[in-house]
Amino acid sequence: MEKERKKKVRPEQKQRRPGMENNMKPVPETTPRPSSGGGKLKNKIALITGGDSGIGKAVALLFAKEGAHIAISYLSETKEAKHTQKLVKQYGVNCIIIKGDLSKEANCQKVIKEIISEFGQIDIVVNNAGLHWECDSIEKLSSKQLLKTFQNNFFSYFWITKYAIPYLAKGSTIINTSSVTAYRGSPSLLDYSATKGAIISFTRSLSLQLIEKGIRVNAVAPGPIWTPLIVSSFDRKKNSEFGSDSPMERAGMPNEVAPSYLFLASQDSSYINGQVLHPNGGEIING
Repeated sequence: MEKERKKKVRPEQKQRRPGMENNMKPVPETTPRPSSGGGKLKNKIALITGGDSGIGKAVALLFAKEGAHIAISYLSETKEAKHTQKLVKQYGVNCIIIKGDLSKEANCQKVIKEIISEFGQIDIVVNNAGLHWECDSIEKLSSKQLLKTFQNNFFSYFWITKYAIPYLAKGSTIINTSSVTAYRGSPSLLDYSATKGAIISFTRSLSLQLIEKGIRVNAVAPGPIWTPLIVSSFDRKKNSEFGSDSPMERAGMPNEVAPSYLFLASQDSSYINGQVLHPNGGEIING
């Protein structure tokens, strides 16, 4: 039944990983929606990993619109990171970009050191960087690939958080990006789904560990969202149909997900801890 519902909702396309946002058709919508801009994060310092494009970019722009100064960590797309930095600064806040492979612990430590050197503090940590590769059989999934996926998608969250904790004060927040696949699974993204499940457990456990410090930890589990990761991971046909099997029959845009992060980063969510928000186009999942 699900396969029958799938249909092309955009042109067929394919890119090399990690993908270029401006070459996507349509270009993902990351500009904050008009309803924001009330200064909810005024003078806060926010780190956003994977903030050069997609969901991370949308979060960076929305946080900037709400008054936060931004630090963007990114893997390799310097051109896109600089463009996002320019857009962020248009909101009258400061923004630094830090290139580095967060699958390596030393680079995670370096990111935190650079932020402290520039801003002297951290108030919001958004662990968002992630990659995935399709594999339709556990027998074909190598140990090397399994470790690579966990190092990128989960270990980096652990390391970034570990080195940020000494600089987080009461009222600080940590937001981790999980996925709908953590709840319903994905036969072709076995290792990716496992990392996203680990992020849920990490979020819940860390929220309890840090509660006495007054630091809240929550997560967001997006459904199908139109980002460069998609066009650099799947084939042309899958990219043309991506999201059409969701209840809303379309993929979401990054700026439709970003408000979930703003809610969890601001005092609007002061009584929410260890929880997960689900901007997924209407899919009902448990958790």
